[in-house]
Amino acid sequence: MPSTRNAVVSLVAVGTLLGAAGAAAADTASPAPSGAPTGDGAAALCRRAPKIDQRIDRILDRLHADASQRGSVARLEQRVANAKSAGHTEIESYLNDRLTFRRSLIPTLEARQKDLSQVEKWCGANDNGTKK
Repeated sequence: MPSTRNAVVSLVAVGTLLGAAGAAAADTASPAPSGAPTGDGAAALCRRAPKIDQRIDRILDRLHADASQRGSVARLEQRVANAKSAGHTEIESYLNDRLTFRRSLIPTLEARQKDLSQVEKWCGANDNGTKK
């Protein structure tokens, strides 16, 4: 009997807590915002642009580095060649897919870098995005 009584008391306690939490949530609920942005975020992007540019430069430098640099295309190419020469076809296939993706990052990041330079020029001409 004691285990049944404990179970009933636990269920009543949980029900009470859930009911109180639901009522509290209903009391403090505010109307949901419309979700529409109030602006285009130009000022925030102008503020972050220099750090974004540094990050892109750092990543591109790593990708273009030689085989001694972790994360470089050359190092991954070397790993693919090593797997191929060792006859590890599954490893070679996996690494080759990673290599294809890593190579595709370079033109994407270069395009972002070019776009970001245009953004930085715009920011300079428009008071860092606060000029209307």
